[in-house]
Amino acid sequence: MIRAVWVTIGFLALALGVIGVFLPLLPTVPFLLLACVAFGKSSARLHRWLLAHPRLGPPIHDWNERGAISQKAKLLASLSIIAAFSISWLMGFGARVLIIQAITLACVSLFIWTRPDR
Repeated sequence: MIRAVWVTIGFLALALGVIGVFLPLLPTVPFLLLACVAFGKSSARLHRWLLAHPRLGPPIHDWNERGAISQKAKLLASLSIIAAFSISWLMGFGARVLIIQAITLACVSLFIWTRPDR
């Protein structure tokens, strides 16, 4: 029963991670990391497959080995952050919401840009 839950979580996270490759506002690597953990708890075969995947495996290895985020991922994340805040501003969200969002996104940006590159 628990194994099925972990496999389900792994596939859902993997699906969101793959979608995040194409949608700039959806993060990819956090979902891939979650999928890796879930597969590690449920299926050695799926765990190995994800780590060995030529496209999805390298960001997981970079994070696990050095806490690294590639320069390209940092730039895309920054563009997504700017887009998300701009959309909120253009939609006329209140000042309180914009301030909270700006502080949160600034913290996320600080975290991303203080991680080492590949």
